[in-house]
Amino acid sequence: MNEENCAQSEVEREKLPPIYHTSPTMDLGRGAKQPFPSLSTFISSLNQRRETGGRFSVGTNQCLPGGRHGRELPPICSDVRQKQRISIDTLPPEVKAPFPSEPVIPLRTKTIKEFQEDMDRATTSGDWRDVRDFYLTTFDSFLEINAAFKREANAPFNTIEDSGVNSTFLNAVYDALLCTPQDIQKSVLKGIINSLLKEWKGPRTKDDLRAYFILVQNPQYSSTSTYVIYAHLLRQIAGLSEADHHFLVHWFKKLSPRRFRQLVERFLHFISTRLLPAPPDELPPLTRCSWWIPAATKVLALFNAANSISTPPIMSFTDFYNITLDHIDIMEQYRTWQSHGNSNKFSFCQFPFILSTVVKKAIIQRDSEQQMISMARQSLVNKVSRRQRVDMNLLFLNIKVRRAQLLSDSLDELSRKRADLKKKLKVTFVGEAGLDMGGLTKEWFLLLVRQIFHIDYGMFTYLKDSRCHWFSSWKCDNYSEFQLVGTLMGLAVYNSIALDIHFPPYCYKKLLTPPIVPCDQNTPIGMATATLGDLQQVMPDLAHGLGELLCYEGNVEEDFYLTFQVFQEELGVVRSYNLKPGGDKIPVNKQNRKEYVQLYAGFLLNKSIYKQFAAFYRGFHSVCASDALMLLRPEEVEMLVCGSPELDMSALQRAAQYEGYSKADLTVRCFWDVVLDFPLELQKKLLHFATGSDRVPVGGLADLNFKIAKIDVSTDWLPISHTCFNQICLPPYKSRKELKQKLTIAISNAEGFGLE
Repeated sequence: MNEENCAQSEVEREKLPPIYHTSPTMDLGRGAKQPFPSLSTFISSLNQRRETGGRFSVGTNQCLPGGRHGRELPPICSDVRQKQRISIDTLPPEVKAPFPSEPVIPLRTKTIKEFQEDMDRATTSGDWRDVRDFYLTTFDSFLEINAAFKREANAPFNTIEDSGVNSTFLNAVYDALLCTPQDIQKSVLKGIINSLLKEWKGPRTKDDLRAYFILVQNPQYSSTSTYVIYAHLLRQIAGLSEADHHFLVHWFKKLSPRRFRQLVERFLHFISTRLLPAPPDELPPLTRCSWWIPAATKVLALFNAANSISTPPIMSFTDFYNITLDHIDIMEQYRTWQSHGNSNKFSFCQFPFILSTVVKKAIIQRDSEQQMISMARQSLVNKVSRRQRVDMNLLFLNIKVRRAQLLSDSLDELSRKRADLKKKLKVTFVGEAGLDMGGLTKEWFLLLVRQIFHIDYGMFTYLKDSRCHWFSSWKCDNYSEFQLVGTLMGLAVYNSIALDIHFPPYCYKKLLTPPIVPCDQNTPIGMATATLGDLQQVMPDLAHGLGELLCYEGNVEEDFYLTFQVFQEELGVVRSYNLKPGGDKIPVNKQNRKEYVQLYAGFLLNKSIYKQFAAFYRGFHSVCASDALMLLRPEEVEMLVCGSPELDMSALQRAAQYEGYSKADLTVRCFWDVVLDFPLELQKKLLHFATGSDRVPVGGLADLNFKIAKIDVSTDWLPISHTCFNQICLPPYKSRKELKQKLTIAISNAEGFGLE
């Protein structure tokens, strides 16, 4: 039976269960045979190789010469193998055979210059034979790929630092490929199919990895017509061992930033295309290739890892977000992940780098809503079971405060009502007429944060150099106030309120160490690894001095005269602390200065404020405890707490809605002329006036549901707002000057809901 009949036999057996069974979601399916008749043999043959491990295996029907299927052989028991095992050293020399060695790679000597000359001649003359032969030979097998692009054909190059690939030549060949005739491009794809079929085997050599590294850079995969081949390539790469992935990660990070970005964007486009409905003649049915997305996401994770270990990162972490995922049922993915973790049941939550902050915020909001409903239901059931009168206020976390005693009242309320923290927050200012539909809550947070972080209160120190707040290191008997501040910040995230808080990014790194509160009370919390870069965020001048110490070429011990000891001022008293046992007697020298810097940073950022931050950590997690926190990066936690840093009023203008006005009306046009011309400080005041907060929500001002309404009163009136609904009401002002004057007065005096 020839190879074609063998493939036909495999297709006929397609209804049989596969030998290697995985979960349905991660099923490494065979792909479609239609509408890709040119690829049907490839797909069925590839799956035949997959099911047999690339060789004849016991218990599997095989296509043998002569048209007969091999009989199923009985299994060999382990003790029989043990008895028949013979050492090669006991065999006579005449029956000994050498172990098979790695194939010798053919020598190819074509240079970039010669290749470009071939391309120029072909372009001018129309004779593409030399170019066609080169591409046809090069991509015929992994062996030929290495022969063409390896710098030294038979050198090992078995290190993570050097892939051994002639990147300049590879880039030239790939850049020219899309300019060649279609038959050459098709021959390359056909060669890749042959390569993938031939190389489906067991453990990989570094030459195999090099071939995968080269093939994944092929620019042809931008077309959906090549997606079947691309998917099978990604499946093979995704199925490599962890050690092989380690090598690929380090090789990927050596790519040029432009090519690295192109590959990431190609992965994201591939995943998006597969997620969205496709015409039946363009892609196979999703049910037949459910493994495409898991394979592509896993390979994309290798690029994300390469980006993470690069200093500085090649791309922003936000460039790995797939915005298409903003529009799928992400909670189904989240529930799958909660139930199955990182098992073979695929979920995008296993790869949180691909989920945008908008998606993660939605997960946290939905998770919070479920917890709120659960707490409210439990309170209701308790009342009913005791035959007590049901008061609807028991469904809320009700905070009543006096504006004059805002801080003390707030901390007292939060302390007394710990059991209700996971209920919906509702704030009342005593003596004021406002009803809280969201606006009073935002006002409460804004004013409370302003007082807590005031320098006179002493809990936090404002560092001018880094323009951020940090925890005061003073010691006391009770750190409950830090816990209440953590609770306040947790409530803001839980209730989707952005705060005007200026902690360094390292603070949020500590909040996620660990992301779930450990059950053991003695387990350290908030003790994130501290580097000189982390210290730079908090105390840049000190970090610069320590950096100079690390680079100093002279006699460190004699010139600096330092010991493993640190001095710290606490309430006017200077205290000394040893960085390690006996540190005051250990001089800092060139050999141990790196350890000194690490211990110094760790002391300042962790040990000296441990009790303060531990209380803060427990307060935050007492409200925000959720599996969803494991999906977040520190930068994303900061965005959830503080909102987006970009105040884009043009985006607000584009998304604005109107009631009683149209965007063409004179008053509206004057309003936007004035607002877009405002300095940043007045723009923030306008935002506070209209919404109750000067912070931009995650997703930007376009998601704010901002509305401008007409109010039929005299133009002597000032604008008014309904912060609960993000609405500003404007009288029909007739000039830009009049509107600017009235609006500036209104937004500059925008505190309080009282009726005078």
